Amino acid sequence: MKRNRILAAVAVTAIALVTAGCGDDGSTGTGSDQKYIAIVSKGFQHQFWQAVKKGAEDEAAKQGVRITFEGPATEADIEAQTTMLTNALAKKPDAIGFAALDSKAAAPLMEQAKSANIPVIAFDSGVDSDVPLTTAATDNKAAAGEAAKHLSELIGGSGKVALVVHDQTSVTGRDRRDGFTDWMKANAPGIQVLPVQYGGGDQAKSADITKSILRANPDVKGIYGANEGSAIGVIKGIEESGKKGVVVVGFDSGQAQIDAIKNGTEAGAITQNPVGMGAALVKAAVDALNGTSLPKTIDTGYFWYDKTNIDSPEIQAVLYK
Repeated sequence: MKRNRILAAVAVTAIALVTAGCGDDGSTGTGSDQKYIAIVSKGFQHQFWQAVKKGAEDEAAKQGVRITFEGPATEADIEAQTTMLTNALAKKPDAIGFAALDSKAAAPLMEQAKSANIPVIAFDSGVDSDVPLTTAATDNKAAAGEAAKHLSELIGGSGKVALVVHDQTSVTGRDRRDGFTDWMKANAPGIQVLPVQYGGGDQAKSADITKSILRANPDVKGIYGANEGSAIGVIKGIEESGKKGVVVVGFDSGQAQIDAIKNGTEAGAITQNPVGMGAALVKAAVDALNGTSLPKTIDTGYFWYDKTNIDSPEIQAVLYK
């Protein structure tokens, strides 16, 4: 029902966009020699998105283009993101960078961008549309499989494990879920994977979910948190439950996860390369505007980090704090 309301709202705002396109108040991307790229991310509060923003800003300065960068207050706020994308299109930018919270809900606005000849570069999360020229992202399935492999090794290849995932509407959420469960199914027959739980990337909600998992399954040996908010929520939930010995594996970085790994409450995590992702999406947008062909995807990389390598130069370069 919620998705139907969003799609209806998109249909209405598409009409408004046609009207908005009839005028130019000077704040749009047209009429200026400097190219303007509007970037709409999945969020703004997590340190990951701040690192993507920094990479985008640095590359924009290097390329001599102007950008704006915005995202909803939480990664559960699909309607707010839809409004942001609508407003961004109304400003008639030269290009759009977009990380979809709901890969289906955004499809009508992708068509709006196409009809306005505005190139779209997807980042972090793909869209169920052929409009984006490329997607700059982590190979989330492979990265989640790496997290599963390490968790399996850490618990000896047997026992129950649980997952707290941020969502099932974005490509990122689905890939980080499926990459983990697929690896376990193919490689760890002795491990029982409990039904996936979704916490919206919210720390408090993910903590409550974790406590419920532990009450229902006191013999759980490991829990995987599929993004920054999920992982910190899992750690908090275990601490608040008073449970000992549960191995936590996370995804993303941020100071809280770095501290948890250093103090031993989290075994390790996957870090992406958000600064590189931000730079890649801006460079791809500039290339598109210059008529350069783009690959279907731009793999921005990932790394496993734990106590043994967290202070290495390679890992320090991709941690977002």
